[in-house]
Amino acid sequence: MQNVYTVGQVNSYIKNMFSQDFLLQSLLVKGEVSNCKYHSSGHIYFTLKDGKGTISCVMFAGNRSGLAFRLTEGMQVIVQGTVDVYERDGKYQLYAKNITRDGAGALYEKYEQLKKELEERGMFAAEYKKAIPPYIRTLGVVTAPTGAAVRDIINIATRRNPYVQIILYPAIVQGDGAAESIIRGIHALEKQKVDVIIVGRGGGSIEDLWCFNEESVAEAVFDCGIPVISAVGHETDTTIIDYVSDLRAPTPSAAAELAVYDVKAFMERLSGQKMVLNRTLERKLTYCRLQLKNQEARLKMNSPISRIREKKMWLLHTEEQLMALMNGRTGESRHQLALYIEQLKGLSPLDKLNQGFSYVEDAEGRCVNDVERVHTGDELKIYVKNGSLYASVTGKE
Repeated sequence: MQNVYTVGQVNSYIKNMFSQDFLLQSLLVKGEVSNCKYHSSGHIYFTLKDGKGTISCVMFAGNRSGLAFRLTEGMQVIVQGTVDVYERDGKYQLYAKNITRDGAGALYEKYEQLKKELEERGMFAAEYKKAIPPYIRTLGVVTAPTGAAVRDIINIATRRNPYVQIILYPAIVQGDGAAESIIRGIHALEKQKVDVIIVGRGGGSIEDLWCFNEESVAEAVFDCGIPVISAVGHETDTTIIDYVSDLRAPTPSAAAELAVYDVKAFMERLSGQKMVLNRTLERKLTYCRLQLKNQEARLKMNSPISRIREKKMWLLHTEEQLMALMNGRTGESRHQLALYIEQLKGLSPLDKLNQGFSYVEDAEGRCVNDVERVHTGDELKIYVKNGSLYASVTGKE
């Protein structure tokens, strides 16, 4: 009797066979994308088909770094991955690790090689990025003179700021001579000393955008002394100058918005700041006035004027007391002096002379009050009421 196997065993056996097949572990499959769905988890589910068949594919979120563009219906791609069996459903599918557009594989390989080389040289380093001036006057643009890109840049820039000056360098942005033309444009605008340079064009295939992946263009952008904004293709398009430039814009329109400030918004912001400044100034003035009033009140409370007035009153009162005291003392002294005068009058020799007495002194001016001190023949001087007499002693008793 033959062995009977479960569905799970069969699927497991088939999966094991796929796992042991070296070819299926890493292969390249070319086809057209259909039924593409981007899941919220980050996984991408799609079908790869050609004229003879289809194969289910999945790219897990962890491998999304191997996809440099967005998958769309009908896109011709080359998928690198592993073919394996999903045991639960018993279906095999291609687990994609890297996806490139068909015909562009060599260019992508060259792109990745140059990207790695320039990164190792430090040309992508953040410390070399120049800041975009917030308020520019002159905008330089290196792009084709016709097309949607230049129209979008001009329309958005002038709408945001009608006063900005736009200098366009009409460059070749595709095909032969494009790289040299872009480099000349960067150098020409650098000599014009514009404030910011936008380098870019509209979308296209990797072949169309390849001039922006040239090493010489990347070096011109890196060496430019003026901030450069790259604006190449659509949001999903990535070129070498996006990494080298000072700022990468997803589209030319976005580049114009990033480079040119909105005058209306600026004036509104300026008006708001003016109002805030006025309110702050008013609050400061009100506070200062209140402080001034408080200081005036404190000054009046501690003012020296009242003390000076008080001292003046004390001085006047003291002066009056001193004058009264001096007048009293002077009156008493005058009265005492009058008494002394009257007493002296009684002792005055002049009064005695007026009463008939006389004063006698000898030739030496000594008072003669003893007859023993006078001898016969001595000269004497006798003072009387109205004069003096000179006499000679002729005798004594």
